[in-house]
Amino acid sequence: MSTTLAYLPSPTVNQFSIFGLTIRAYALCILAGIVVAIWLSTKRWVARGGKSEEIMDLAVWAVPFGIIGGRIYHVISSPAAYFGENGDPIRALYIWEGGLGIWGAIAFGAVGAWIGARRMGLRMSSIADALAPGLIFAQAIGRLGNWFNNELYGGPDNSFLGLKIYEMGADGRAVTGADGQPVLVGTFQPTFLYELVWNVLVGLTLLWLDRKYRMGRGRLFAAYVALYCLGRFFIEQMRSDEAELILGQRVNVWTSLLVGLAAVAYLIVVKGGREASPYTDERLARDAATTPADPSVNSADPSDNPADPSDKSRDPRDKSRDPRETDNDTTRTTDKAGD
Repeated sequence: MSTTLAYLPSPTVNQFSIFGLTIRAYALCILAGIVVAIWLSTKRWVARGGKSEEIMDLAVWAVPFGIIGGRIYHVISSPAAYFGENGDPIRALYIWEGGLGIWGAIAFGAVGAWIGARRMGLRMSSIADALAPGLIFAQAIGRLGNWFNNELYGGPDNSFLGLKIYEMGADGRAVTGADGQPVLVGTFQPTFLYELVWNVLVGLTLLWLDRKYRMGRGRLFAAYVALYCLGRFFIEQMRSDEAELILGQRVNVWTSLLVGLAAVAYLIVVKGGREASPYTDERLARDAATTPADPSVNSADPSDNPADPSDKSRDPRDKSRDPRETDNDTTRTTDKAGD
């Protein structure tokens, strides 16, 4: 018989206070993922010829859009907790309690990135390829937030991989029983861990693919979407939390299938390597027009040209300066040879 020591543990506290300010572990995990994504994406963007500050400027647009989109998708795909019989609609605004749908985050985040890219003259396909590995690593880190919240687990599992899930209270602590011990809901499949590991593997694969094939034109981003959807398609079917169903399958299963197939189609149709420049033609033209000319380029004296007859400083007896110059004897000899 398995003992509790054989099970994977879960935290019994998912928040703490500093100077009266409540800090939630879920929010910290999301923030840590964003920091890692910006750091890695900046390094990759600079390697493609971009400027380091541009990724941070882009994040000002993409991150808020992504968080809003992720929350909207979560509420739409799991409405019972907010609009069901015992739901509380106002809790749909409580992002810090957990619940960000990756599909909405990517879709809305892409809109924000597109707005920022257009304003800065960045090529969107180059941006997408630079961001892809950082995004999937950020997702892996974000999954730790689900662990702190004791959520998004699969079916019952009494093996050594069984994850202990506690009943969590609104105060961010596990509810305690009459014996003062945390109330254990049960042991379940750690689907958050499965996805975390899969995301790390996808991120490493993307870095390898880009290093080996120098993928461009948005193809590395398409590979990221396709690989993530492959893993999510199977992992999603293991989860036991409530979700909307379509034809007997969870919404996220269908989303993974359709989005993944679209990404594969993009990889098949779009060909070509990395773009010559990460900037749009308009940005390049604007930069060229505003770049001051190097004064040393046109400052040379015309008299520096050895063939320039205006150069009065040359010694007329110096024939080495101009091969066309010959003495009269040589000219007359050549004329006779030509008769």
